[in-house]
Amino acid sequence: MNGFFKGKVYGTATVGERGQFVIPMDLRKDLDIKAGDRLMIFAKVDRKMISIMREKDFSDFLQKASKVISKLESRVGKK
Repeated sequence: MNGFFKGKVYGTATVGERGQFVIPMDLRKDLDIKAGDRLMIFAKVDRKMISIMREKDFSDFLQKASKVISKLESRVGKK
């Protein structure tokens, strides 16, 4: 797929009448997703793709990114 997809295939999920689907067990295990976890859902509508990330992991990413941005801003401000 020319670098487009470098992940693992976890099988399929069927969408029910209410729009719900079950995340395959192996994927839940690999991503440490547990019952009650809140998930962030991202989409690339033009490519008809969705991505899922635990809210906690996204929050951690934003905190780390904020620290990096602050360091970069301070370096730019010193010049």
